[in-house]
Amino acid sequence: MLTEAPVAAKRSTEAADYQDVPRPVAVMPKTYAAGMHLARHFHPRAQLLYATTGLMMAFAEDGTWVVPEGHALWIPPRLPHAVATHGAVSMCSAYLDPAAVRSFPASCRVIAVSRLLASALTALAEEPVLYAEDGRGGHLAALVLDEIGRAPATPLALPLPRDARLRRVCLELIENPASEDDLDAWADRAGASRRTLTRGFRAETGLSFGDWRARARVIRALALAAEGRPPRVVAAAVGYRSVQTLRLTVARVLDAHPPRSAT
Repeated sequence: MLTEAPVAAKRSTEAADYQDVPRPVAVMPKTYAAGMHLARHFHPRAQLLYATTGLMMAFAEDGTWVVPEGHALWIPPRLPHAVATHGAVSMCSAYLDPAAVRSFPASCRVIAVSRLLASALTALAEEPVLYAEDGRGGHLAALVLDEIGRAPATPLALPLPRDARLRRVCLELIENPASEDDLDAWADRAGASRRTLTRGFRAETGLSFGDWRARARVIRALALAAEGRPPRVVAAAVGYRSVQTLRLTVARVLDAHPPRSAT
């Protein structure tokens, strides 16, 4: 079990050691090598999974999320999820007492980490784990919670439908984002009409088929770029004939604000 130590001491890098800390926010910095896969698991506490360098991807029953440098994934308490790294990653996990985040979203979302939030997380990681709640640590924890609550969501999510036919199409597109098959071909493959597929995508993901596929391609491109693949290789791997076309798609999908790790 985690025991209190001087500020300068190296703290535990085991997530289990932070689930029962009697503080509203417990911060754990950690590094991972490229190609790390963390099997599906959950935490009793909510988690803010912040990529200080590198890029991570997280997977849950209802979606896939890409977490590039400077971004973080909000994960509600007890939500099963898996994580993979693309390239070497330095991250900072903030484990949050469920009682302190009752008004927070009930589903995952990727947020852009503000400079204030990044600084507060770094500073809190330098405080004792059992920081004084009426002192600097307590003030930093309150600031972390406030900044998370204020942060807008980014479009770095790939929602997955529950309908078995639509889900099968989505999983195949994730597996082969370079596929040039059109909507009619995917409808035939799913055993559904074009109209059913079109309506289903809108109803269950909030995106058109074309927008969902573009987002899937961008998410894969970000992961490949983080692994150090050349831009032309990345573009071809996700179905684009030129790097410029991919860059325009990235900018469009991310609302003209691509993360630093974009191709």
